[in-house]
Amino acid sequence: MPEDLVRLRQARDQIDRDYAQPLDVPALARGAFMSSGHFARSFRTAFGETPYSYLMTRRIERAKALLRRGDLSVTDVCFEVGCSSLGSFSSRFTELVGETPSAYRARGHEDGAAIPACFAKIFTRPVRNGEARPAGGS
Repeated sequence: MPEDLVRLRQARDQIDRDYAQPLDVPALARGAFMSSGHFARSFRTAFGETPYSYLMTRRIERAKALLRRGDLSVTDVCFEVGCSSLGSFSSRFTELVGETPSAYRARGHEDGAAIPACFAKIFTRPVRNGEARPAGGS
């Protein structure tokens, strides 16, 4: 239904905007006027991943940018992007990126410093579903 797609896009936009806030699927579903189960299934059908997976991808994407800056600790970055558990954050980061947040932070990122942010985002986007690239290349 077209109106469902509009509400799903609004929920996705909310995740993009408020990724650092406490968000949960039931609250997003209520905002979309759907049951949690219907919302999760519809979101996955529309966008290829569950709402929670999409949220975590946004958080890890932002975490990578903060870690590249190098002025925050891994713990600070974890809380800055809205995660409440350092262990869960580290596990998910490692799953998506292919290396730990500490290793990612410690690695040099000077090669990408001259690349405009809009292009850097394409190449630094976390890869979902355990399809992380090898740490040494593409």
